[in-house]
Amino acid sequence: MRKILLTYFLVMVTFLCACNNDGPKGSGIALVKTTNPAPLSFERNTKKEMDLVKSIEQDVEGFKELYDVSVLKGEKDILVAYKVRHLHRYHMKDIEKRMNKKLEEKYPDENFIVSSDYKIFLEAVELEDNLKDPNFSQEKAEKKLQEIIKMKKELT
Repeated sequence: MRKILLTYFLVMVTFLCACNNDGPKGSGIALVKTTNPAPLSFERNTKKEMDLVKSIEQDVEGFKELYDVSVLKGEKDILVAYKVRHLHRYHMKDIEKRMNKKLEEKYPDENFIVSSDYKIFLEAVELEDNLKDPNFSQEKAEKKLQEIIKMKKELT
């Protein structure tokens, strides 16, 4: 009887510890469900920049294979991170190739970094969450964006 109670107690403790909810609030659920993060430019007051970023997001969301898109515009680079629907994951290289082609044709003056990697997507969503904080400086945001881009280049 004691062994059964001890086993039950250990199982309950394990479940309670596993259900711990520590971690980032906004970006923690980004892998599980659609977050639809708003497109952001680090130059917060520029209407032209925001229109450009929103236009890019609408173009990318036009791909039926995608279900969540994050667009971040830094000083020189534009990061486009997205999630691919499960049934289309076998065609990820083709999707990325078509997306790059479409974005380069429509916006030839911009430098795009396109990624379907979940880690890159999570980092982009976390950066967007940080940008909502008024104390998070534009320099920190640009530095974080460059780290994400460096991570993307290391993955390829």
